[in-house]
Amino acid sequence: MSTQLFQSNYQRLGFISFDSDSLALLNSHQFDGYIKIVYAPKGMRLNVDFNDYDTKAPTLFFINSNQYVQFFDLGESEGYFMYYNRDFYCVQIHDAEVACDGLLFNNIYQMPKTVLPPKEDAIIQTILEQMQEEFELGASTQEEMLRIYLKQIIIRATRIWKKQQLGALELQPVNEIEFFREFSRLVEIHYRSKHLVADYAELLGVAPKTLTHKFKRFELPAPNDVLKDRILLEAKRLLIHTTLSAKEIAYDLGYDDPAYFNRLFSKKIGDAPNVFRKKYLEGKNVQLE
Repeated sequence: MSTQLFQSNYQRLGFISFDSDSLALLNSHQFDGYIKIVYAPKGMRLNVDFNDYDTKAPTLFFINSNQYVQFFDLGESEGYFMYYNRDFYCVQIHDAEVACDGLLFNNIYQMPKTVLPPKEDAIIQTILEQMQEEFELGASTQEEMLRIYLKQIIIRATRIWKKQQLGALELQPVNEIEFFREFSRLVEIHYRSKHLVADYAELLGVAPKTLTHKFKRFELPAPNDVLKDRILLEAKRLLIHTTLSAKEIAYDLGYDDPAYFNRLFSKKIGDAPNVFRKKYLEGKNVQLE
């Protein structure tokens, strides 16, 4: 295992090549609040925001700064873990497809992974090895070179992700794909204050029926389901990772009537908020999706 860190003013990029003995380090809280990219070898087991993943092939995971990740098994081959802040990579190309708010980190599928075909896996591994060499070189242009390598990984992974996840939508014009990404981005910004599909239709400049029809046309989850799933994901995060009461969480998520929020949570999740928290913390089986 080796760890590297680039730091200049407010910009930070960390790079860890890990093995099966690195579990405690990767599960430590020192990486909370960073954007993370994980190159997971075959046989790795991890959980991202209550969803379990078991890699059958080399896979890249893209984890935003507000998401939670826990590692259970790091596999037998070498893996790579990168963490960085928005100051290092985001500002220059804010809201572009491959920025920190791009498809990999912000999509209606809530899908954080890209499975690497053998040819792409070889290319990605080469880029990662070049990043590692760049840290060891310590040249004056290190910052820009690291950013270029990082961008290459994100661009390549975005192309693969689109082929693996978009289905029929991949063949549509770029503006169609961008429409759904923009919806997802708006939900991420406003889910605490705007709970109606009509709110997002207005922000996108379309009628609510048009918005719903667009999702149905490409067999995507209904926009109301995407919105409610995002709200409930945050509720589960707050239940498990904070000590806030169910009532406080309801208010935090913009619900003036905690009883209504409890009914919504119970209907979608299968348990009342407090029951979900108790079961999860006791390690009992709960509905996570």
